[in-house]
Amino acid sequence: MISTRSSNIETKIIPKSIQKEALKALSYFPELADCKITFQFKDNIKKSTMQAQPTWGSFFGSRDNRAYIILISRKIQIDKEELSIDEIPSDVMIGWLGHELGHVMDYRNRSAFGMLIFGAKYLFSHAHIQEVERAADTFAILHGMGEYILKTKNFILDHASISERYKAKLRKLYMSPEEVMHLINEHN
Repeated sequence: MISTRSSNIETKIIPKSIQKEALKALSYFPELADCKITFQFKDNIKKSTMQAQPTWGSFFGSRDNRAYIILISRKIQIDKEELSIDEIPSDVMIGWLGHELGHVMDYRNRSAFGMLIFGAKYLFSHAHIQEVERAADTFAILHGMGEYILKTKNFILDHASISERYKAKLRKLYMSPEEVMHLINEHN
């Protein structure tokens, strides 16, 4: 169910070009209404299309006052395929942003020390990466975004010019479309 109170817009910084999609994704997370979140384009994000993280300025403060940034690559580079962010369908963008908001939900429950341990494990453990990425998907799905998450996965997996190597990595680290459907059905 979508909350009628989508977001406290004063606590969000959103580029105009993705405002509609970001507000739609935020509408599924009413508990983030007062959370400071900046959506920011970046020219190059290593090994990623989007990345959610606490801001450095708020990292060691209380969890309740922590601010987050969601970095969004201007160009999505997957193997040799390069897509402009403007080429991504609206529903796919909503799903991608929903996944990142799932990360924010996960981070909100962690202390600064817990976040440091979390970050170190993310750098060195593929099993931890898989756990974290599946948790973000799960948060989004349990908040009602399952159809958007599914569209995002299918967009990548069905894209003809994305290599099988990249798709295999996606299948290994993230929930499969079948797992997403199972979780959607389980919670409806």
